Amino acid sequence: MESLKTKFDELRRRLKQGRGLNEAGDDPVFYLVFPPEQMLAVKRLMKQWFAKLNLEGWKAHEFSIAGAVNDIFRTHDLREVWLSVEGDEPLDFDAVNETLRDALTAGDALQHRIEEKLGELAAEPNAVLFITDLEALHPYMRVGTIEQRLQGRFTVPTAILYPGVRSGETTLKFLGIYPEDGNYRSVHI
Repeated sequence: MESLKTKFDELRRRLKQGRGLNEAGDDPVFYLVFPPEQMLAVKRLMKQWFAKLNLEGWKAHEFSIAGAVNDIFRTHDLREVWLSVEGDEPLDFDAVNETLRDALTAGDALQHRIEEKLGELAAEPNAVLFITDLEALHPYMRVGTIEQRLQGRFTVPTAILYPGVRSGETTLKFLGIYPEDGNYRSVHI
């Protein structure tokens, strides 16, 4: 198993060279794949990684999926209704998760927030975006769905920190518990 340092060094190398003509997709999106049990280690390394990239001339930015999901849930128009209904049937996890999934996907709320962040960074020279905290998507959705909808809109190199298992060149298993998915178009590191 490759170390996080080795994977980050490979990401830095890929960022420097840009996307090649032989890659599966056109967008500058890179998945840094690591075992789910290393999530805390990755979080601890973020400041160090950002500092290293900044020294190399990049301007590293973070988009936290957990922060966005939390904000969407807390500011949703139906929040008070959800809380009252959940108080009536607190053990119906399937219904609660379905409602929350709908809140994230209806109107592409999460996708729009990522798009807004990409738009903010589009004019910033040498910007690179790190999408973190993907575990907050469980059990609602997978990031590959969002990536597919954003195809052609990644205005800056984007590194998605992916807790999961890599199986072959193009197949990933989110959190190590979801079925293998080969629908990711981006480079996997």
